[in-house]
Amino acid sequence: MEDSVFTYTPGCWQVTEAMKQAYKNNGYILVRNILTKEEVTKVRVAVESSEGIQAHAQGKADGEKTKSKMALWNHPGNDVSGMLARMERVAGTMEQLMGGDEVYHYHSKLMMKDAYTGGRHVWHQDYGYWYNNGCLYPEMASVFLPVDDCDRGNSCLQVIHGSHRLGRVDHYRAGDQMRADDERVQETLKILPHLYVEMKAGDALFFHCNLLHTSDPNTSSRRRWVFIVAFNKRSNDPYKDHHHPRYTPLVKVPDSALMACNVNETLEGKWFMQIGEDKSVMDKAKTH
Repeated sequence: MEDSVFTYTPGCWQVTEAMKQAYKNNGYILVRNILTKEEVTKVRVAVESSEGIQAHAQGKADGEKTKSKMALWNHPGNDVSGMLARMERVAGTMEQLMGGDEVYHYHSKLMMKDAYTGGRHVWHQDYGYWYNNGCLYPEMASVFLPVDDCDRGNSCLQVIHGSHRLGRVDHYRAGDQMRADDERVQETLKILPHLYVEMKAGDALFFHCNLLHTSDPNTSSRRRWVFIVAFNKRSNDPYKDHHHPRYTPLVKVPDSALMACNVNETLEGKWFMQIGEDKSVMDKAKTH
């Protein structure tokens, strides 16, 4: 994992060839301290607002009697959460890692695993969902930004290093989630490293849409909330309408925009999604 770990340096950040190579070979890069403590606090206050994102939070069953909570919106907006998704440090870095072609905001979500009750996320690839939405190529990716510290105790993300090179694995429905074919996952675990990605609030994981990942239930006394931004290439505009947006130009903002933003939460134009609208899950009749 060491060759995929980098540290953000304010004022001189750039996506290097080493970062691009690590992303290509391993399926992800982990950037330490990409947000300051003050920025993390600002984001945390915004996403905790009962009148904003929390008003759209809903349970997401894992098919194993437990649930996590999720709020998902399709357009970034002009509030704090929108500035986080649109700023160069996040969107610009992701665009360069994906090859430099224009990307757009596919969606953002807040994944909430509360203390003692947060359900697991089963092994899956994000493209296991997005393939069903009419996206022809796996030229999509996500940025995983912890609102709380994430470690093995409170259900940090787990990845299979280099598993994006497998290509898309078949998925089937598991509760409100899509689960990668278990036989493939178990065989992959025999040959590729299984990593627990422990992160501090303020770190960021940039990862490929075919990287296999999971997380356990949160049985600890600490909550585990994570902000995730998903991106798609303009050239990969879905061929059909679905519950996420087709190509919509993304207006990136400077890194200073997050702290300068004085709008904590506004729901205007965000287009929140309900669990029952997730056609990439609901259209899959096969269950195990």
